Amino acid sequence: MTRNAKILIYTAIQVTRNLWFRLFIPVVDVDSTALPVVIYFHGGGFTTYSPSSIAYDAFCRRFAATIPAVVVSVNYRLSPEHRYPSQYDDGFDVVSFLGQNDAVLPKNADRSRIFLAGDSAGGNLAHHVAVGACRCRTVKLAGLVSIQPFFGGEERTESEIRLEKDPLVTATLTDWLWKAFLPVGSTRDHEVANVSGPNAVDISGMEYPATVVFVGGADPLQDWQRRYYNWLRKSGIEAKLIEYPNMFHGFYAFPELPESDQLVSRVADFVASTSTC
Repeated sequence: MTRNAKILIYTAIQVTRNLWFRLFIPVVDVDSTALPVVIYFHGGGFTTYSPSSIAYDAFCRRFAATIPAVVVSVNYRLSPEHRYPSQYDDGFDVVSFLGQNDAVLPKNADRSRIFLAGDSAGGNLAHHVAVGACRCRTVKLAGLVSIQPFFGGEERTESEIRLEKDPLVTATLTDWLWKAFLPVGSTRDHEVANVSGPNAVDISGMEYPATVVFVGGADPLQDWQRRYYNWLRKSGIEAKLIEYPNMFHGFYAFPELPESDQLVSRVADFVASTSTC
């Protein structure tokens, strides 16, 4: 396999809400090689970035080339102009669209090996799209990759307090992001923010996909991410936790960091092992 990927841009899902995705296809030695499909949701606190942002274009290229996989990077609506559930509706509609339109993906895309993936807010989005897919049974998912997912709640966790002076993620910032995203009048214990909290959705009876959760030891959100992992396990979901003790929120976007390459390699291992289950 060569570490390269080409791009096709598809924009015709629904123009009125700017719903489109960027498609990354790895350059492989044999075109008939069956490739898994990874539907990717970018981070940005639900308020910023897109598949065409330099960091996410580069990251999805690395995913496509290294796994290797066909990567579908989703452009979803952003808050505060578009609050919950706009982002989840967009994500679910892309999953449904792909399930109903085989010709959109290359011929060697393996529709039986579809993964959801996302970082930060995109990790939150991937989780809720997975729940929606389980409920509606539109697409059977092979797995879910959750990279430093953005969850929260009314409580201030130990890591949020200890790392309150973090230059990237502060309680003031995350409080505003939730306020701009959640329905007006909601608290951060809303079911989509505090997924394992008092209003949690019961997923124990669902065919929720096997999940890998990545956590950084210098990320103020790490306690919420570990709670998510533990909640998945308690719900009977196959889940794996991978930690990088010295890494900050968003470290994966810096390819010069050894841990960034390690994370992409671990994702490739997860996709390969889950695909053969």
